[in-house]
Amino acid sequence: MSNYVETAARIAREAAAIIEELRLQKIGFELKGEADLVTMADRKSEVHITTRLRQAFPSHAIVAEEGNNTHSNSGYRWYVDPLDGTTNFAHGYPVYNTTMALEKDNELIAGVIYDSTRDEMFTVEKSGGAYLNGERIQVSKANRLEDSLFCTGFPSRTRHQNINIHFYYQLAMITHGVRRSGSAAIDLAYVACGRLEGFWEFGLNPWDMAAGKLLLEEAGGLTTDMHGAPHHLITSQHLLATNTHVHEATLALFEDIFADRSPYLIPQVSLYKR
Repeated sequence: MSNYVETAARIAREAAAIIEELRLQKIGFELKGEADLVTMADRKSEVHITTRLRQAFPSHAIVAEEGNNTHSNSGYRWYVDPLDGTTNFAHGYPVYNTTMALEKDNELIAGVIYDSTRDEMFTVEKSGGAYLNGERIQVSKANRLEDSLFCTGFPSRTRHQNINIHFYYQLAMITHGVRRSGSAAIDLAYVACGRLEGFWEFGLNPWDMAAGKLLLEEAGGLTTDMHGAPHHLITSQHLLATNTHVHEATLALFEDIFADRSPYLIPQVSLYKR
């Protein structure tokens, strides 16, 4: 591993230890804005991560979810999500992680995703491959939607304002199923290591997906937006990430859904009334 990945992995483990200690204390949560949860674990782990990154790489910029940012003209920028899956964590649901990614001159070059609940460390370097606990990983070989398992996410408390339920239903009807883990980084990591064939979501932040995007691409996967255009970390409104083999078929389905030509109609509740 490069110094970037090795250092980030070490810091991620340290942050996870802080999160675990606070989990045992059964800390509460508060709302950030109108709907998003935030906990002491988010804040304390982010302070630790950003402090350690500044010590290790003082010239690098940092963009962190809770706002512990550092500006720089060096061309290097870290994206930090200290606790991806805060809602899960706050409820004691064991699907959350710490994720970091490094960008150089607007190109992702390194990243880590650490799932402390399973002690799974995903690491990646540009042109160096993707790894899970030191073992090389690759995307699955499934080449039909009918043989695939997908994953997606919904925004907290504003699900009714998001059209994703239409995409969810269509994929659920065609594939082996659609999961909703509550952690975009883990979803992307699972596509990268072959546990899922695809993941899509609207409105992700750069720190949610930076490490997972690079991990997937280095594992042989493909990322675009949901129309098939190149995906940009900052400006793209949605993401489609697959094992490559089912990408075109997924885009074709998405085109139909966007055009209101969905192959399966969502059943009306009135049909189930006696």
